[in-house]
Amino acid sequence: MDESKPLKVRLTFSVILVGVSLLFAAVVTDHWAVLSPKVENATCEAAHFGLWRLCTKRIFMQEKGPKEKGCGPISLPGEHNCSYFRHFTPGQSSKIFEVTTQKEYSISAAAIAIFSVGFAIIGTICVLLSFRKKRDYLLKPASMFYTFAGLCIIISVEVMRQSVKRMIDSKETAWTEYSYSWSFACACASFVLLFVCGITLLLIALPRFPQNPWETCMDAEPEH
Repeated sequence: MDESKPLKVRLTFSVILVGVSLLFAAVVTDHWAVLSPKVENATCEAAHFGLWRLCTKRIFMQEKGPKEKGCGPISLPGEHNCSYFRHFTPGQSSKIFEVTTQKEYSISAAAIAIFSVGFAIIGTICVLLSFRKKRDYLLKPASMFYTFAGLCIIISVEVMRQSVKRMIDSKETAWTEYSYSWSFACACASFVLLFVCGITLLLIALPRFPQNPWETCMDAEPEH
């Protein structure tokens, strides 16, 4: 039996917990994308949004050069207002959000992200249970759950990316420029960590393969 296996599992699980933390940070925050309009007055209304709500901020115009002026950055002080998307709060009056967001994209991205969180939670429960009484057989399903969580969040990222592009291309919106923010980066980083470490955990959990011609898989020490 590989004596270093418990150490490998714990190190991989530590990295996975970082990925899970980034996943939760991405899902609950609303800094996936920042939208900027064409500046025509002394003030402009920029916006940032996530899976659940959109926040607008009325800020003063910032000059970028002698001829070019831009709205923002959004970190500048200004009148700030956040509202949840109308399809998540049917009783709330938010006509502009219904117009400026793609309802199908938003609901799909949020639903897929919830699946990702669910897979991550189940995987973590399996790993924690495997530490008790050396239930190593739980590491295999845990690795698959983490891999699925990574795949789901990257699909949610792509759906959100398409939603942003459609919002910018739409003639009904005032926003003409966009950039991805730190919540989007957290989602991408969580995909890398969960997917790679999920595969790594699966390889660690697999039984040791024969190293010599006269050795068979039956000679390997059985799992607990």
